[in-house]
Amino acid sequence: MAEVAWVKELFPQCDSYLEVYDRAGLVGERSIFAHGVQLTDSEFERLSEAKSAIAFCPTSNLFLGSGLFKIEKATSIAAPIKLGLATDVGGGTSFSMLQTANEAYKIAQLRQQKLSPFQALFLATLGGAKALCLDDKIGNFDVGKEADFIVLNPRSTPILAFRNQSPTPTSLSELADQLFSLIIMGDDRAIRATYIAGKLAYEKE
Repeated sequence: MAEVAWVKELFPQCDSYLEVYDRAGLVGERSIFAHGVQLTDSEFERLSEAKSAIAFCPTSNLFLGSGLFKIEKATSIAAPIKLGLATDVGGGTSFSMLQTANEAYKIAQLRQQKLSPFQALFLATLGGAKALCLDDKIGNFDVGKEADFIVLNPRSTPILAFRNQSPTPTSLSELADQLFSLIIMGDDRAIRATYIAGKLAYEKE
């Protein structure tokens, strides 16, 4: 809040922090705004109208104590905003998308909201691609897109092996449960293989 007040002092002619960027012509379809923990309802609406994106950086927000992101505002039906998960290399505490999704889930819980494992996976993949305006090239396995992806092992650690005793889900609910366990307890050890442009770049022995 102190930063918002300081910007108001610097730009008293602007009604909001976002308006400072807007007056400079910096609020548009290819604009990505990090954090967004202090956004007002009108600022959320403006970002939606401009088709701008938000980079949700949960580990940074929690480490700095800067605020709890309003996931429900960014994903509302009335004024949706392009949203992707981000690590924030300056204030974040992990480069792992699994750990980032883990903290995003906790932020949702603290705000009495829900973040399903499939929603978290979307934010870490296609959601981020949409935020970058690169969803025509990356983000999912549609034919013709660049095949940059990782393969995860749901039994990569003793606790995950205990949690996921059946390695192959047989229903959507089992798949959601397994994905949730990876988000909450997974880390770099869960990465079995990495593919870049469709070619194997790394594989755990």
